Amino acid sequence: MQNSDKTLRLCIAASAFCILHSAFLGCATTTPRRGGSSARALAQLQRDILSATRMPGVTRGSWGIVVHSLDRNERLFELNARNLFVPASVAKLVSVATAAEAVGWDYRFETTLRATGPTTAGILRGDLIVVGSGDPSIGGRAGDDLSGFVAAVKGAGITRIDGRVIGDDDAVEEPRPQLSWAWDDLGYTTGALFGALNVAENRTLVTVTPGSVEGAPTSLGLDARASTQRVVNRSVTGSAGSSQLLWPEQRPGEPFLTVAGSLPSDSRPVQIHTSAGNPTLWFASVLRAGLLESGIEVTGEAVDVDDVEPAPNRSEAAVLYTHRSRTLGEIAQPLLKESINLYGEAFMRLNTDRGVFPTSDAALEGLRKRLRSWGLPDESYQLVDGSGLSRRNAISPDALLLVLQRMHDPSEESPFMRALPVAGVDGSLEGRMKGTAAEGSLRAKTGTMSNVRSLAGYATSRAGEHLAFVIVVNNFEGSATEATQAIDAMAVRLAQE
Repeated sequence: MQNSDKTLRLCIAASAFCILHSAFLGCATTTPRRGGSSARALAQLQRDILSATRMPGVTRGSWGIVVHSLDRNERLFELNARNLFVPASVAKLVSVATAAEAVGWDYRFETTLRATGPTTAGILRGDLIVVGSGDPSIGGRAGDDLSGFVAAVKGAGITRIDGRVIGDDDAVEEPRPQLSWAWDDLGYTTGALFGALNVAENRTLVTVTPGSVEGAPTSLGLDARASTQRVVNRSVTGSAGSSQLLWPEQRPGEPFLTVAGSLPSDSRPVQIHTSAGNPTLWFASVLRAGLLESGIEVTGEAVDVDDVEPAPNRSEAAVLYTHRSRTLGEIAQPLLKESINLYGEAFMRLNTDRGVFPTSDAALEGLRKRLRSWGLPDESYQLVDGSGLSRRNAISPDALLLVLQRMHDPSEESPFMRALPVAGVDGSLEGRMKGTAAEGSLRAKTGTMSNVRSLAGYATSRAGEHLAFVIVVNNFEGSATEATQAIDAMAVRLAQE
């Protein structure tokens, strides 16, 4: 058992003289040169952390924990540190760290706008092609909107396009779910697909309005920019005062999105965020809508380049505009603070070796090479995506700790450190650990999925000592709130040390 009473007794009885990595049952380990008071303080820290693993709702969970002093390079605590755990979104730490080494924090994605024909008397007699390279940020929390693209068309003197708006995604592998993504995630924004072209984080809105009587179908209002997305309504009107329960589904084998559930008859219209489906077609549709709104006539439709026969020759098309994203360091902030899966997938793809077509498999192989060069053995992790959404992901606390050690900046001024959520202040930790010793000082990435909670990052003790820590629990028996409370109790305890 990973967290048995026997393990607890062994860990609590362990002295501060355990040799680093000798504790196969998960005892706390330290270096052997501590005075009596220091050893007693360490033993108390160990007991407090272990006590948190016995809090309500998590006693049956599988725990993986490691706490390390960065200042003294000393292991303070570990429990199952070499076992593999489903990490959820703390896997994004690996994606960000490896991408930064692969291309540098100053890297920028490029997206180009091209015209396939001549412009005469303000009329473009040909198609408009937008060619992507995997920028996840356009129109999102870390990017500019499409106004630059529209302004470039106007600046070229074009008032009408006698052709289509074509989304060209051939620079990156075709958009698809990553390995073992749950099908019921795909309709939600968390399951939005990544591609060479992405806009507004590939999220759209559906407005659901109840019918006048119980049992009547609801009505759906779609984002006007999503003219190509098919949505089927399977939601109904519930009785007045009943609970609202609405959800999007991208069902296996169906080319359309389903909205299902119930909305009370006395409810106001409700907006739900959903995945936009094919990101290439979504980008082309949003761009076309932006052109029309600005007064530029477009006679053709928005299309995916895969549906164009014959395929346009992009090399012969005139470049109207090149959009350069914000730097990787700037995009990393919403990625880690808000835990945006789409951004995680984009960063992971940057691990692809030069000259190799950027498939997911090629990027993961590049990531593995990079981690090997850092000293991480292959058996210490199994990562199959860049976001942590797949339950096939598995990684040891020791492996995550090595990444944290490598990326630590005591000044907290590096892009990596600035991107981490701060307890009680921002991102996914904004509402956690407020009013505690951790508020404002603890920086860590959260991980959340059903029966998985994780937290990995840095804490500063009251004495000013810099600590790195990884806390993961899988398969706990209680509520998500109880698991989060147990993890936060450990994190706050580190800040009190």
